[in-house]
Order: sequence, then C-alpha cells, then structure tokens
Amino acid sequence: MTAPVVYVVDDDEPFRTAIVRLLRPKGYEVRTYASAGDFLMTPPSSGAGCLILDLQMPGPSGLALQESLERYEVMLPIVFLTAHADVASSVRAMKAGAVDFLTKPVEPEVLLQAVATALARDDELRASRAGLAVARSRWATLTKRERDVFDRVVSGTLNKVIAGELGITERTVKAHRHEVMAKMGVRSLPELVEMAHLLRALGAALPPSGPTS
Repeated sequence: MTAPVVYVVDDDEPFRTAIVRLLRPKGYEVRTYASAGDFLMTPPSSGAGCLILDLQMPGPSGLALQESLERYEVMLPIVFLTAHADVASSVRAMKAGAVDFLTKPVEPEVLLQAVATALARDDELRASRAGLAVARSRWATLTKRERDVFDRVVSGTLNKVIAGELGITERTVKAHRHEVMAKMGVRSLPELVEMAHLLRALGAALPPSGPTS
C-alpha cells in the first residue's frame, strides 16, 4: 500500500528538515517546497495526502496558494503552520476549508494529530468523490421519464400523485420506479434518497438523462 504523502510548503529550510525527521519515521512520504510557486510547478500526485502550509512566504502567501488549489479543484486538506498568526488570517483559512491552523513552535504530537486528522479528511473526500462518480454514471443511464419518476419518488410523492402529474397510469409509475431502483443500484427507497442527497449535497451537475421512453 502506498504511503500517504505530506506536502510541506515553507520557506524555512531548517523547519522543513525538522518536519521530514518527524514524519518519515511515522510512515509518511514527505515532499518539501520552499515556496508556493515551487509547489505549483510540481502538482501533487493523485494518491492520499495532505498539505502543511506556511502563511507568509516570499511570493504567493499560503492563503493565496489555498485559493489557487480551490480554484483548480485540488482537494488537498490543509494544515496551516505559521509563526505569524493573526485572527483574520486564521478565520479566512478555516472558512476556506483548512483542517487546522497552528502556530510555531508546535508540539510534535499536536502536529502529528493534525496530520492524522487531515489525512482522515482526505479519505472522506475521496470516498465522497467515488460515490458521486458512481451515482452520476448511474443517473446517466436513466431515460427522461425515469428521471421524472426519480425526482418525484425521492421527494416523497405518492405513486398515484406521480401518475397524475405525468399523465400515466400508476402501474406504469411502479414499473418505472422498479427500473430506476435497478439502474441506480439500490434496493430500498432510503438508499435511493441517500444517493439523491449525495448528488445534491456535493453540488453535482447531473449529466443529461437518456432518451425519453
């Protein structure tokens, strides 16, 4: 199993060395960068990982790098670690999704716990994205009519009401409902509702449904 990668972006070379000595014996791969620009020149790998990020550095700041990663949809959990903390910066970082905001000097155990929390967040994000990809691919197999039924079923609309709204028989609604459940890979209404919530909660743009039938 590939070790998680901890990316460290900090202009303080002795600090980067100390972080490497702390993290590598714990089984992490550590990659260090002296600036945000250096990090952006070599994008992170697709494997599990997190980012330890300084706040103030020559060139783009840590906050600027955080914004860039969000803009390019690089979902890498961030732990800020800085000697120049202020309330405004910490609030801004946390609102933008940082896992933690620590100040130097930091106790080794505190930093190790922050890294563990960030990697756990990374696991959650990866699982969510994988679930979303499955849900989207299954949604794409639905016909236009099945999509109409899907939307109404997950909102709690009764079959007879759906039939009236769509101008079809209740028996046909049940047939479409059965087909929707099969195509979406679920066995119960709660599972179908959960899949719908996943698509909506993650802000997914649903792909076009299949042909009308």
